[in-house]
Amino acid sequence: MIPQSEHPPAAPQSDIDLHTDEALLDPYPLYRELRDLGPAVWLTKYDMYGITRFKDVRESLRDWQIFSSAHGVALLEPVNQSTRGTTLASDPPLHDQMRAVIGKPLGQGAVRQLSDQIAAEAESLVESLVARGSFEVVADLAWHLPLTIVSRLVGVPEEGRQKMPLWAAAGFDGGGPANQRALNGFKLIQEFVSYVTDPTLPGKLVPGSWGAQIFEAVGRGEIRPEQGPMMLADYLLPSLDTTVSATGSAIWLLAQHPAQWDAIRADVALIPNAIQEAVRMESPIPYFTRYVAQDHEIEGVKLPKGSRVLLLYASANRDERKWQDPEQFDIRRKVTDQLGFGYGVHSCAGMHLARLEMHSLLNALAKRVKRFEIISCERRIVNGLRSLKSLRVSVH
Repeated sequence: MIPQSEHPPAAPQSDIDLHTDEALLDPYPLYRELRDLGPAVWLTKYDMYGITRFKDVRESLRDWQIFSSAHGVALLEPVNQSTRGTTLASDPPLHDQMRAVIGKPLGQGAVRQLSDQIAAEAESLVESLVARGSFEVVADLAWHLPLTIVSRLVGVPEEGRQKMPLWAAAGFDGGGPANQRALNGFKLIQEFVSYVTDPTLPGKLVPGSWGAQIFEAVGRGEIRPEQGPMMLADYLLPSLDTTVSATGSAIWLLAQHPAQWDAIRADVALIPNAIQEAVRMESPIPYFTRYVAQDHEIEGVKLPKGSRVLLLYASANRDERKWQDPEQFDIRRKVTDQLGFGYGVHSCAGMHLARLEMHSLLNALAKRVKRFEIISCERRIVNGLRSLKSLRVSVH
């Protein structure tokens, strides 16, 4: 990375720390401050540039030749070194080869075949939760489908499923700076790495499952043996916790905007766009970094080769230059190009499945719930994830 003293003079500077407890609880005023400083801001806390405006984040995600993932996408260099060559930390053509394998069961057509199964599970779950009169959204609602249907599709044994929530949070903490949260998470990250690299694990996967298909591709020589475990990890961590986070945020937003929920109950065709708007408002993954592979310039700010940029999706999704009244939750907003699912070659492989899970839950809730009332809410403080720790609601 470029030392702080050598940053180009054209770049505005900021000493904002986006990873204090206070910042993680409410990052949006800080994002706006950074957006107002310029198109690319030198972040002295991290020795890298912050890209915060919608247009620039989107263009950076599209141009993988300049903004490379092959050197890792985390803030910490040791993490980047250890993840290079994974689906997340690779560029085409390697990325395309791995994405073809893990993306096969996640395409729109393949996911559509799961709709009846997921809808039935959602109906049963919601019926039992609503009958209680109140329930915990994160643990009882949002985690249910990932830990039952999705983990079964991946084919992991029961003992692996129970640790996923802990492993997922630790993984996102490790993607942040070298603060205490990241250090605390390393032991759990190592535990997860040991789990997916256990040479006996492929034999424990359910035959025909998504996970088993990865190792079948290894056997056919389509991917290298060392890539198999990390590709299995792609199914188990980022795809699960982000869906859980988005589901919790959607219920939280709809509880605070009863008129929007009324509109959904009157017309469930609004659900897909409501999901997009919820992801725009509360982007589960607020950022990833990229390595600048070639000298580049953004509106007069020079980004030298070898520097690193922090692409702030969550800031871009509230950029006043793109969205009218961006702080307002509006399920009728035209929002198909929001960046919460990424963009370009690294767009979220599991976004169709995530949308299907959320759609099934909201559709089941719309049949049975007139109002959500928040009893208690606590946000989870995680370096690289925007999520709720708990959300208890009563339903009427």
